[in-house]
Amino acid sequence: MNKRAIKLILVIIVTFFIICLIFSGLKNIKLDTFVPASVIFVVDSSASNQKNLNEQKKFVKQVCNRLDPEDVIKIIRVSEEAYLIYEGSSHHTKAISDSMNEFTKFDSKDWGTAYGVGLDKALSFAVSMQKEGYKPSIIVVGDLENEGDIDKQINWNTIHNQVKSALEKAPDLVMMFVYAHPQKLDVVKTKLCPVLGETKLLISTDQGVDKIINKFLTTIGR
Repeated sequence: MNKRAIKLILVIIVTFFIICLIFSGLKNIKLDTFVPASVIFVVDSSASNQKNLNEQKKFVKQVCNRLDPEDVIKIIRVSEEAYLIYEGSSHHTKAISDSMNEFTKFDSKDWGTAYGVGLDKALSFAVSMQKEGYKPSIIVVGDLENEGDIDKQINWNTIHNQVKSALEKAPDLVMMFVYAHPQKLDVVKTKLCPVLGETKLLISTDQGVDKIINKFLTTIGR
């Protein structure tokens, strides 16, 4: 066998070996599958929270602007009553602003805080959005003060069971509470951390909201 033939055989063997390595490497590469997020805001528009509301509405829009165009949001307005005021794209900035401005206006009669009703709705939406293929999260924006009808407030003795039940149907659920006093946030941490864990439960006072946004977005894969 001449030298030329030997070189050709060696080239073929090396080439085959390289192709096998490349194929093996490609086989082991796992592409991250994009999962759209569903962010459900529970916004306190009660009389006691009005002084902070403008800043909090800016916070909501700031989070929305940093979400993916395929992500969707829902906004639940909480005061004497709790009800949905917006659902749709996270990037429909004007519609989001118009909805919040229209349905969170000051009303001296709206001094109650139906946080319990608002969270019930939010947890229910989270479960339904998980079924639709979204990664659900809930952001509670407000002071968490208990005012008005006690039946509409958060029952801190049972909230962990409600969240645990939702988590069984929506395992991707992330929850965040912002703008409340540290004492209120401490209660949230104590009650819900055993259920959600440190990673999926985020809290922040007014002073830390800028940093908590980055942490929240990382947690939901953004």
